[in-house]
Amino acid sequence: MKYINFGRTGMRVSELCFGTLAFGNQQEWNIDISKSKPIVKKAIDLGINFFDTANAYSAGRSEEITGELLREYRSDIVLSTKVYEPMGDGPNERGLSRLSIMQQIEKSLNRLKTDYIDIYWAHRWDYNTPIDQTLVAFDDLVHQGKVRYIGASSMYAWQLAKALWTSDKLGLVRYEGIQNHYNLVYREEEREMIPLCRDMGLAINPWSPLGRGFLTGKYKRGEKIDSPRYRSDHWLKDRYFLDEDFDVLDQILEIASDKDVQPSQIALAWVRQKGTIPIVGTSKLEHVESAVESLDINLTDDDMKRLEVPYKPHIILGHH
Repeated sequence: MKYINFGRTGMRVSELCFGTLAFGNQQEWNIDISKSKPIVKKAIDLGINFFDTANAYSAGRSEEITGELLREYRSDIVLSTKVYEPMGDGPNERGLSRLSIMQQIEKSLNRLKTDYIDIYWAHRWDYNTPIDQTLVAFDDLVHQGKVRYIGASSMYAWQLAKALWTSDKLGLVRYEGIQNHYNLVYREEEREMIPLCRDMGLAINPWSPLGRGFLTGKYKRGEKIDSPRYRSDHWLKDRYFLDEDFDVLDQILEIASDKDVQPSQIALAWVRQKGTIPIVGTSKLEHVESAVESLDINLTDDDMKRLEVPYKPHIILGHH
């Protein structure tokens, strides 16, 4: 495993980030702690030191499982979680107000069984709260020692630019990374967000690098789809499966066959060679092993071109 800088922070993280969206009990494709334990152990044994969760995943259960399984490794890992999504029926149990942030950080720390979060992400842009209020609250958490760094997730480039400008203007800590929707069949972030992050030195930590499993090749063009993930995950069925998406997948399958590797490994190699730290969420042991093995794949310029040529612009997805 190689370790790289997380943006301009100097903090070193593995080339892959382990995502824990599947941990919990809200969806039929989620897994409980007994099934999660060997997967996390394997990830650590393979050198992954960067783990990501969110307070909203399975209504907090993902954080509980993540905290329990990583407790003994806490000083050796980089742990991140998020705030914004609803965590109850109360009007203040959501969003990025100072009240919400200060309440939710304590609950996340308790569930994660830790005294601090390495990266605390704003899960979405809060249209109801001024960005300066959010950033002052985050700045206070950093100075209190409860958070090391802050990051942003799933927003427009103009929103990130506004947040960075506000931090600079007020002398506050700033977002040091972005978690964005980015993969071979969703590349709209290349227009503005990724160039902005490159210019400002932010780490790029994309979610769904395998398109919710679409880029693994398990779905066939024209085939009736009936899987637990597809039935219950609107993020999957509402975002992919266009004809042009299958055109990209065809290239993935051909290159994977030529190199005698798995399609998922080609998709991960591509997004990694774009200078990002992809989040790999998995519910199976072999998927962790496959993801780490993908780090040994080096795509040629011709490979990259073949993968990219079939792409057609998509409507903007994943910001709300």
